[in-house]
Amino acid sequence: MAAHFVNISGGKDSTAVYLLALRRGRPFRAIMADTGHEHPVTLEYAAQLSERTGGPVVEMVRADFSAEIARKRRYVETVWREEGVPETTVERALAALVPTGIPMLDLCLWKGRFPSRKAQFCTEYLKERAVFDTCVGPALETGPVVQWLGVRRDESRNRAQAPFTQRVRFSDRHDMVLFRPLIHWSADNVFAFARAHGMPPNPLYLQGMGRVGCFPCINAGKVELAAIGRRHPWAIDRLLEYEAAVMAASKRGIATFFAADKTPQGAALVKKLKRRAIAETQGAHPDLDPESKEFDRERRRRLSDLCNDAEWPGADAVFRWAKTARGGRQYDLLSWSDEGLSCSSQYGLCE
Repeated sequence: MAAHFVNISGGKDSTAVYLLALRRGRPFRAIMADTGHEHPVTLEYAAQLSERTGGPVVEMVRADFSAEIARKRRYVETVWREEGVPETTVERALAALVPTGIPMLDLCLWKGRFPSRKAQFCTEYLKERAVFDTCVGPALETGPVVQWLGVRRDESRNRAQAPFTQRVRFSDRHDMVLFRPLIHWSADNVFAFARAHGMPPNPLYLQGMGRVGCFPCINAGKVELAAIGRRHPWAIDRLLEYEAAVMAASKRGIATFFAADKTPQGAALVKKLKRRAIAETQGAHPDLDPESKEFDRERRRRLSDLCNDAEWPGADAVFRWAKTARGGRQYDLLSWSDEGLSCSSQYGLCE
């Protein structure tokens, strides 16, 4: 008989999947990957699922990147020096490349960067691999596995074509089925289902958070960031510490948690540097066809150099922007007053 696993994040969708699994009556294990970047409220909420419902206890697992960081240190000590990287940069990186025990930070120290929209490796390494390596993988040695996932098609463009079920075959293990029972549900459906089962939402949803799996997520919007800045300023300090550590471990000495173009100022700088890279490439290589691969290669190289010298907005600048209105030119005093702390739920959950 197949072993069933329910992935838990402490958010609305995984809570609904947990409740749905209970309703189906199949024995299952509930697993949560603690990234070290959750709000304590989310960890507490997930831990209380069992006592509130009578279901299985949520098992916590954590990714460990100690081996990867050790390999990165050896690479820095040898390859970076062979490449002629300045010794001060090498020593700075070696001092920073020490496991912290915080999976999110250790992953970024190893990678030398933060995740981005185009390279969103955080979910894969912090959640999917952690759950597979510690729980699902060993279970596949003895029999098939059904993994329940809280994925909905209306969440994002990337998930719009996600299948209801998906079979994954292994050459040396049993098969695994990825089961997405909420695939056609809306956010309203999810909250209503939990409410019907007497399960309140994660309190962070009542405070303006659109997602609670990470705090904050790299994709968090302006309204959500403003809510975090108002209610949980410690989260800003934590991101600044992350940025300083990953910057030290980076060869370029650049690391921002949010995308460079998150703020209007950052977006304007991106456009400016792209135009400048094209102009300088044309000046240095007037004989190259602007549509050629050679020109594009030179342009990218020049853009990389320009980006290395630019001053990009860090987490503090992003949160300052989140306070503003009118394209970042004016502070939104109402949203930052006591009245702005009333109810700011993005899902209409206020009473």
